[in-house]
Amino acid sequence: MVKPDVYLLCGPAGAGKTTYAENLVAMGAVKLSLDESMAESHGRAGTDYPKERYPELERAVLAEHRARLIGMVTAGTSVVLDYGFGRRDQRDEYKELITEHGGQWRLLYFNTPLDVLRQRLAERNQRDDANALPITQAEIVEFVSWFEVPDGEGEEIIEPDAHT
Repeated sequence: MVKPDVYLLCGPAGAGKTTYAENLVAMGAVKLSLDESMAESHGRAGTDYPKERYPELERAVLAEHRARLIGMVTAGTSVVLDYGFGRRDQRDEYKELITEHGGQWRLLYFNTPLDVLRQRLAERNQRDDANALPITQAEIVEFVSWFEVPDGEGEEIIEPDAHT
């Protein structure tokens, strides 16, 4: 049996992960999107529930995704995780989980400059869909400040013009 691929999409909001994920879905992968599942289960942060509740609600969605991921990998299904994976420890945890259940991981790092992120988020913040959680300029700068860029982790670098 061929090992299923699990794509770990790594990059900040606005990097192009969701657009890239849709291409992988078209090639047969199943997408697990944190943003889409949060919106489906709980609505929009700041509108349908207080933003302060996001971490608590996120944990429940991630637990449900984890169970689904294990089931799909065990069944031989390729999966794309449209998350962000901003911390190395989180990436390492998922790589181990995937390998442990018979899959092979691919860490795709979206190397998108801050000025491009800001432009995309300004446009995205005008939308009202599951993948358009409003993010302020200050929030993206904060995220980028603690984001751990993959280096020597087996990452594949995706440049902005390769996925937009």
